[in-house]
Amino acid sequence: MASKTGEMLLSVSDLVVQFHTLDGVVHALNGVGFDLRRGEVLGLVGETGCGKTATTLAMLRLLPENAEIVQGHAYFEGRDLLTEPPHKIAKIRGRKISMIFQDPASSMNPLFRIGTQLIDVLKEYYPERGEKELESIAHEKLSMAELPDPASVMRLFPHELSGGMQQRVIMAIALCSSPSLIIADEPTTALDVTIQAQILALLRKLKEALRLSVLLITHNLGLVRELCDRVAIMYAGSIVEVADVQQVFRNPKHPYTRGLLSSIVSGRLRGQTLHHIHGMVPSLINPPSGCRFHPRCPYAIPVCKDRAPELLEIEPGHSVACFNMPKEAWWRV
Repeated sequence: MASKTGEMLLSVSDLVVQFHTLDGVVHALNGVGFDLRRGEVLGLVGETGCGKTATTLAMLRLLPENAEIVQGHAYFEGRDLLTEPPHKIAKIRGRKISMIFQDPASSMNPLFRIGTQLIDVLKEYYPERGEKELESIAHEKLSMAELPDPASVMRLFPHELSGGMQQRVIMAIALCSSPSLIIADEPTTALDVTIQAQILALLRKLKEALRLSVLLITHNLGLVRELCDRVAIMYAGSIVEVADVQQVFRNPKHPYTRGLLSSIVSGRLRGQTLHHIHGMVPSLINPPSGCRFHPRCPYAIPVCKDRAPELLEIEPGHSVACFNMPKEAWWRV
């Protein structure tokens, strides 16, 4: 499933997660698995509620109390994050693995200046350094995030920054520990198109300069095409297709992937009827039997209702979970 170059950094397999609620058990993740190599950007793509964020929170052991990891493995640098004791996970989370959240404002304390918050984070990683040295490192991290005049930014409170500047501060905080992996959870959703492009360019630049691995959680296929090396498509708690970005855009195999691509609005389709995926995302309290996409799939056959398809490699680097992959290209990009 992974690209053939680069050392393996993260390998998730057979991850099953449930949430116990008053309405019943939510079967959130149904055997999720993917690989990520050093220096690679992997896009985790799917509709809202398909399990993208739950996957990463399970890996980091940050799920709420009503969640249960039923089974699975998440090997990071050879260590299973799901079985490591809490004190060892604490040394990985935030240090070797950093996370950039969707809403930067909620990731900062509104009562403290940016400099104070950055230096407090740096004290965790450089306890032997003095205040002046930590301040210098904070300036360096803000500069890496391409914030103009770091000294002035250090004196500001979060509410005095624009959304784009807040996101850059969060990126600077994520870089404080010199991590191996950055998880970016919808990092551009709350930003306008111009700032989105700037954040995208910055992520690409940091990835190349620091040889970072990035797990990008998004539903924005344009963002995936610009930034990612490979993409894993999720539907209702399952991975349905994994491939190089160019393979997915040029030759998508799973009907759900094709449906996503056909829904992209393009100027070339002016005056034409847009395709859409019929039906609704299923309830994960009572998910469909077999393949979870079969109630919405125009290519479903009887076996799709009886059992879930395995994610199998159909060509080098391209894996699909489908019993009846359509041959005709009904999608349009």
